[in-house]
Amino acid sequence: MYLRYRMHVIDDKGDQVRDLIESKDGTVARLILRDGKPLTDDQDKAERQRLNDMLDSPSNYAKHVKNDASGRKIADSLIKLMPDAMIYTYAPGQPQTGSNNGALEIVLDYKPNPKFVPPSTTAEALTGLQGRIWIDAQSRYVVRMEGTIFRGINIGWGMLAHIYPGGHLALDQTHAGGGRWIFTHFTQELNVRALVVKSLHVKANVEASNFQTIGPMSYQDAIRILLNTPLPGR
Repeated sequence: MYLRYRMHVIDDKGDQVRDLIESKDGTVARLILRDGKPLTDDQDKAERQRLNDMLDSPSNYAKHVKNDASGRKIADSLIKLMPDAMIYTYAPGQPQTGSNNGALEIVLDYKPNPKFVPPSTTAEALTGLQGRIWIDAQSRYVVRMEGTIFRGINIGWGMLAHIYPGGHLALDQTHAGGGRWIFTHFTQELNVRALVVKSLHVKANVEASNFQTIGPMSYQDAIRILLNTPLPGR
């Protein structure tokens, strides 16, 4: 099952909306709004050039897919570790999200398992995370996950990064049909010291919407569809 949808990202790079299409080769995206406004002619020209470069050079697209996949791979690896990395208990009263079309949710609180030994430097991030998770009782997919950094986390003994306590993460997912679940909302706000000397305030808000089911296609066809779609407000 393939989808077309919009992604709205607000982070240190600004406020941007993209039109995304999932292809057989990977996802392609076109920037369509910046800071809530239509793109200028120069911005649109640059975006069209970027997409046309991918059409002309499959190696450029392959590089794009590889970079995109690396971030997802890290996130996926952390999620797969959570059953061993955390201790789970039923949340009192089983409070429901109210956003899952009335379906029953199993609600669990989680905290680090003191016996867990992180198998990688990125996995060390799980040792200072606690929160709550809502699971669709029938499909067993995560509906919502909330987390708080309740104690400082050293990545690579603090040489690579230190994540300060007080940070927050949240993720929402929805059933898009055909057994496919997709995220609709992600937020994070963290204070990080990178490479011992540089302090960063990492804040991002990501929303996905306007989901449409589409047929399988090549990345080239997906790009052509994006380029032939009129920009909003123009």
